[in-house]
Amino acid sequence: MTDYFTSNQSLWNRLTEINARSEFYDVAGFKAGALSLREPELTEVGDVAGKRLLHLQCHFGMDTLSWARMGAHVTGVDFSDEAINLARSLSQELNLPATFIHSNIYDLPAHPALRDEQFDIVFTSYGVLTWLPDLRRWAQVVRRFLRRGGVFYVVEFHPFVYMFDDANTENLRLKYPYFHTEEPLAIEITGSYADLEANLRHIEYSWTHTLSDYLIALNEAELRVEWMHEFSWSAYNCFPHLKLEEDETGRWQSKNDGRVLPLMFSIRAIG
Repeated sequence: MTDYFTSNQSLWNRLTEINARSEFYDVAGFKAGALSLREPELTEVGDVAGKRLLHLQCHFGMDTLSWARMGAHVTGVDFSDEAINLARSLSQELNLPATFIHSNIYDLPAHPALRDEQFDIVFTSYGVLTWLPDLRRWAQVVRRFLRRGGVFYVVEFHPFVYMFDDANTENLRLKYPYFHTEEPLAIEITGSYADLEANLRHIEYSWTHTLSDYLIALNEAELRVEWMHEFSWSAYNCFPHLKLEEDETGRWQSKNDGRVLPLMFSIRAIG
């Protein structure tokens, strides 16, 4: 497992530089004052002003710092040291107070900087959970850092999306499993989801999880699920093979042969 994590960490160190200069992330717009957060999280998380928020798998911190702009006291965590270094640089440059910690999610409970810490909100979003082999351990980490009565919120791409061959942009074709397997999928990637033309070739190791896997893990961690929502639209246009088209509200939906696909889901749970 360590070898998989080390390889993925190397990948995300390289992706940090590529993503930070991409139009997809629009760092310049963020520096000018824009929020990087999208619907549905802006609506579904609720008011964060004055609250302590832990952002798991924060990449280089734009969403974390967006919550800070909205008044939260934020801590971001990521296993990429390059991403955390950039997040700290953005925090300092923009004078947005934040704590950023370099750590694997599973190692976080033992991190000395968070030994006695708990948070009002634990947040994670978009393309993060396929990098985790064990959702039960993940949910226990959430439980450890969420204060009693606090809010856990995840918005993520639907596991159904990950079943399709993303190298085939002509037709939708099933390729990957829906149900979880102990061994990861080893997928050769070129470019970045944020810049398809980027000079990058790498093997990523990822794990599939079903919707029931998420709910079972949270339940076993004694987190009370308030609701789960499924969405027929995506906040991001990052799946070329799905041929997404933007509607007048800024939502991206699939027009493949007129089929409506589930593209995202969100869960809100109480500690």
